[in-house]
Amino acid sequence: MEKKTVLEAKSIHKYFYNPTKAEVLKGLSFSIKAGEFVSVVGKSGCGKSTLLYILSTMDTDYKGELWIDGEPMRKSSPTYLSRIRNEKIGFVFQFHYLLNEFTALENVMIPGLKLGKYSKQELEHKAMEKLRIFDMADHATKKANQLSGGQKQRVAIARALINDPLIIMGDEPSGNLDKKNSDIVFGIFQELAKEFHQTLLIVTHDPDFAAGTDRTITMEDGKILDE
Repeated sequence: MEKKTVLEAKSIHKYFYNPTKAEVLKGLSFSIKAGEFVSVVGKSGCGKSTLLYILSTMDTDYKGELWIDGEPMRKSSPTYLSRIRNEKIGFVFQFHYLLNEFTALENVMIPGLKLGKYSKQELEHKAMEKLRIFDMADHATKKANQLSGGQKQRVAIARALINDPLIIMGDEPSGNLDKKNSDIVFGIFQELAKEFHQTLLIVTHDPDFAAGTDRTITMEDGKILDE
């Protein structure tokens, strides 16, 4: 059975004006199918993060077309794009962005509370399930600042999964971790792809990380070299 296309980018161009006009992304086109674990690699400044911000609908100032789950994003309202981000995209960044005054469990629940699809009780149950996947259930009641760096990133991944997103997007999610924790985070992503058929698009500078993904999109100077 043909897997459905989760995300499709067609001829994406992006310009920065600082102070002169410079083309940062030069007509990028590719698609991602359901359940694929895709990495984006390339030297610093090649446009990886810029591309991710466009694909995640956070940056709308570009030329070209973007479809998520078969729907065009190009001329959608900010309110609609905000809903798409919350419902269909889970984010994992280099820095965990957990709220220190909240427990691990409460941090995981935040995007779910924002979406307003489930009751608080249901969300608590879902959040515990996600923490259990990452062996973090025992730390559920700890405040975020009581966790180690690796534990924080695991909580951040659990949080990205709370709304059962269509796709998880990561910007250097292992970039701030030592080798051991980086391997743990990679193992989690691999498990999500294999066991849970989660679609993942991860920007990384780590060649070992990229080598373990289903497909690597290599960028250079705002273009895709190969994928």
